[in-house]
Amino acid sequence: MTDPGRSSTGSREATAWPRFQILSLDGGGIRGLFGATLLAALEQDLRIRVVDHFDLIAGTSTGGIVAIGLGLGLTPQEVVELYVQEGPRIFSNPLGLGSLQKWYRRKYSALPLENALKSCFGERLLGESQKRLVVPAYNLGQDDVYLFRTAHHEKLRRDYRVPAWKVARATSAAPTFFSSARGIDNLRLVDGGVWANNPVMVAVAEAVATLGAKPDSIRVLSIGTSREVRASRPRLDGGGIVAWGRGNAAVDLIIHAQSVAADNQAGLLLGRDRVVRVDPAVAEGEFSLDGSRRAPELIAMASHYSRALGETFQRQLADHFAPAFEPLYRIGAGGLDADR
Repeated sequence: MTDPGRSSTGSREATAWPRFQILSLDGGGIRGLFGATLLAALEQDLRIRVVDHFDLIAGTSTGGIVAIGLGLGLTPQEVVELYVQEGPRIFSNPLGLGSLQKWYRRKYSALPLENALKSCFGERLLGESQKRLVVPAYNLGQDDVYLFRTAHHEKLRRDYRVPAWKVARATSAAPTFFSSARGIDNLRLVDGGVWANNPVMVAVAEAVATLGAKPDSIRVLSIGTSREVRASRPRLDGGGIVAWGRGNAAVDLIIHAQSVAADNQAGLLLGRDRVVRVDPAVAEGEFSLDGSRRAPELIAMASHYSRALGETFQRQLADHFAPAFEPLYRIGAGGLDADR
């Protein structure tokens, strides 16, 4: 089937997409297991391939890892197994949580994460993705946002050559947890969650501005990684560094506020009924970014929420089948670039 978003000249036309569906996956460390399990349950219950119903997949940090995996042909269940098997190794701290190291250096070595990503993705390139992808990171060196994108537009001539594991490493380089990723053109890349932990508006902007989809043609499934219900302590009203730094209060608020804002903006632009958001509320401290021991509880929570999501998916999203994605550029025989 011909890609409806590309004319014979390679340009994108706003009238070419009668329907355009986005899968958006939040960041959140090991809590990404929730989203992967949710998608795996949908596939099992509805006997479908979830990716068949989406024209674009966006993922930040752990959501970026899931998105890349899905694009390269992994099933959601295979991604679940990756998290369960590799999570304890990735978030292993031999020096102990009480070590002074975390005050001066990153909390974890990035080597177990890199090994897990290499084992999962091998040397496959981002350009080998079978789905359009957009994966946020942040460039510390240039103090600017950074997006990895598949070759779904004629101007996107670089990222498809990058090994997929390096993209995954960059988008998940969470400050204080891992060192920055320096493996791509020696850039200083860190977790895209510093500006787009919920990448839904990044994806909507990509759909409209790059791919030419009209807002009223877009439908979204946006999956979070759980949100804590916590009281805003009175000490924060007039607090300084100590008050806002305790318990990562400032960081948690910024990430949560960005996520809420992105969801509200998507609902306002597209219509609330066109954005399906799954982001369960949990008790304060129930799940953490690096709490791999809570994997069984994350799986159980996803199993619960997948029951209702299955009905919603069938009603609002299942009737759309995305045409096959044909990238404009790819690496051909002998490692040479080949235009489509």
